[in-house]
Amino acid sequence: MPQIRVNPNRMELLRLRKRGATARRGHKLLKDKLDELMKEFQARISDNRRLRRDVERELQGAFGLFALARAEAGSGALASALMSGEALPLLDVAQQNLMSVRVPVFSLGELPEPGGYSLATTPAVLDTALTRLAAVAPRMIELAEREKAIELLAAEIERTRRRVNALEYVLIPTIDATVRDITMKLDEAERSNLTRLMKVKDMIAQQEAAEGR
Repeated sequence: MPQIRVNPNRMELLRLRKRGATARRGHKLLKDKLDELMKEFQARISDNRRLRRDVERELQGAFGLFALARAEAGSGALASALMSGEALPLLDVAQQNLMSVRVPVFSLGELPEPGGYSLATTPAVLDTALTRLAAVAPRMIELAEREKAIELLAAEIERTRRRVNALEYVLIPTIDATVRDITMKLDEAERSNLTRLMKVKDMIAQQEAAEGR
């Protein structure tokens, strides 16, 4: 196990023990955060699957109507009809703090009524197709918001997991190994000092005994 290069003294030992305690507290906080992120992620994944199925089903119906309109009017007339009208800002974007992750919040404005194209050159089914598409638009925006939040949560989960693993498998074991090494060296130095003191004491006792004779 690699160790931190420090002088093996009691001051460094105390500093490393404090650092190890801080690392363990940080590891626990990050582990708790990771667990909560995973719960939120799993819940959103389940809800998102249901919403995506609904949106895809509604879009399939709308696109089927557009296919009928193209077959009746032709691609050129349909494209001209869809390009008519004025472009309006319909979407507002804000942010929300979700467990320290900034996720987008989309707000869809009121959609304009279908129109602005010639009724003489376009089939009635086009109106129905646009109405169906406008009806599913809010759910499409909701789906986009949810999927972006899931993407950001997944990135935060990965970042948090890397930090948890770095603490659990690298920093904390390295600090513990260094603490054990310093403790062993200090104990060895203390035993050596005690041995020297005992030898000095024996030498003094011998000298006093010799002088007493």
